[in-house]
Amino acid sequence: MVATPESVWAALREVAERQKENDRQMEKSRAEFDRRIQKLEEITSGISANQGFFAEEYFFNSFEKGNRNFFGEKFDRITKNAKPLDVVAEDEYDIVFVNCEAVGIIEVKYKAHENNIPNVLKKARTFRANFPNYANHRIYLGLASMAFYPEVEEECKKAGIAVIKQVGETVVIHDEHLKAF
Repeated sequence: MVATPESVWAALREVAERQKENDRQMEKSRAEFDRRIQKLEEITSGISANQGFFAEEYFFNSFEKGNRNFFGEKFDRITKNAKPLDVVAEDEYDIVFVNCEAVGIIEVKYKAHENNIPNVLKKARTFRANFPNYANHRIYLGLASMAFYPEVEEECKKAGIAVIKQVGETVVIHDEHLKAF
């Protein structure tokens, strides 16, 4: 069978139509995939937020009910999610201890990572900017987490940040290397 120009053009039109249909099906599949990914992101974001909330509640409740002698200081007050009236430097403070000479700021994570350490260190600066009443107070920093990688604990110690973690039903604080900021 010899192909005629008309049969070649007809075959090309058929291929073009099939390609359009394939493109429509691919677009439909992409849209469905994107919807599923978005739903998965919503679910995992919710799980992550719940884990973070759980960790914050766990540590705050442990500190609120327990001894308030931390970082070599006796603290009079404890506050959860401290917020300044006038925000000068954007930041958040998960748990804050205060007495007349010192402030203890604890960042809480469900699982601590090395990239949390620079964020913890900047809290001394932003806290002084956001709460000028405490500008002359010693500031102690801590990272509380349900789980720590050993290298994260070491980096905290090198930086002068207290390591606060759950061990069974107890909260353990390693602050022998602590620095006042």
